[in-house]
Amino acid sequence: MDNRAKRRGFRRNLLIILPMVWPVLSTLLALILVLGIVVGLCEGWSILDSIYFSFVTGLTIGYGDLAPKTVTGRSLAILIGVSGIMLTGVIAAVAVKAITDVRDTGDE
Repeated sequence: MDNRAKRRGFRRNLLIILPMVWPVLSTLLALILVLGIVVGLCEGWSILDSIYFSFVTGLTIGYGDLAPKTVTGRSLAILIGVSGIMLTGVIAAVAVKAITDVRDTGDE
C-alpha cells in the first residue's frame, strides 16, 4: 500500500470514527468552556478572557498570563486541566485507531 492510499485510508477511517466519539468530544469541549466562564466570573475577567483561559489551560496547561487567585477558581482550573487531558487522550485514541485500521487492512 503506497503512502497516498494510506493517507486516504486514514482520512476515511477518521471520518468513520469521529461521529462515534463526537458526543464525548463535544461534552469535554463544553465542560472546558463552561468551567472557564465560571472561573472568569469568580475572578472578574471578561468573557473573552475566560474563554481564552479555559482553552489555554485545557489544551496546554496554561501560559501563566491569566491565573486564578481564588480557591474556587484554582479548583475549577484543575478540573479544566483534567478535562483537557481527557480531550487530548480521546483525540489521540481516535487517531491511533484510524492508523491501526489502515495498517491492518494494508497487510492483507
